[in-house]
Amino acid sequence: MDDYLRDSISPTKDVEGLCHTYRSNLYRNVRYMDEAKTQKCVLPCTPLSVVKLLESQGEYDMSKPSGNRLAGKTITVVNRSEVVGRPLAALLANDGATVYSVDIDSIYVMQRGRMVRTDKTQENACLESDVIVLGVPSKAYKLNPAWISPNTMIVNVASFKNVDEDSLKKIDNVKYVPLVGKMTVAMLERNLLRLYENFHRGATGTEGPSGSSTNSSKAGSDPLFNSPTMFWSLMTCVACTVVSSITTVYLANRR
Repeated sequence: MDDYLRDSISPTKDVEGLCHTYRSNLYRNVRYMDEAKTQKCVLPCTPLSVVKLLESQGEYDMSKPSGNRLAGKTITVVNRSEVVGRPLAALLANDGATVYSVDIDSIYVMQRGRMVRTDKTQENACLESDVIVLGVPSKAYKLNPAWISPNTMIVNVASFKNVDEDSLKKIDNVKYVPLVGKMTVAMLERNLLRLYENFHRGATGTEGPSGSSTNSSKAGSDPLFNSPTMFWSLMTCVACTVVSSITTVYLANRR
């Protein structure tokens, strides 16, 4: 039922980036909606928020070309849901990382669109990792702190704390992000602006991807779409949310 509902949403209106078109493009590392490469794909909000946090903390090497900025990095993602863990692993692998995708009964390694099962244990995967992303929706799960190497970045995306925060203080140079909710909201707003730029700015009712109508005969004259006030209000929301998220990371690292 979840897939049916997600796939019922037009790509021109899917602010969460989870319909079949965007999921398929993500797993095939297709980054644009058009051959001219003027319309970037919308990406799932929570995975995208993790990517932006990793960029802000220097895990991405911005001197390298796009698509290769995580080359040489190893990342473990403890979650393989269709909403968070699996798309996040694909995003990171598409950018050059070796990603261990951990679920309750299996571990897969992802590299450049390839996903194969591995016999590696969660302990070994975590000890090798530069970044560990925790997304287990249970208060019973806690990552063993003995599995965390010095200089590792820990990102908690679950609603529960998947790691004992006090234990992190005993590990050298660990970066810790305790939550990503505000950044996720910022990415939702970013996706809204991207949909507007891709399909609704000055549109005239032409068909979008898969033959879906943009319904922009109304959108083109709708003050909600064309108002500069709306645009800059959204941009202000995005900026404030990003600043708030980066401040959270900064304060967490000062503990």
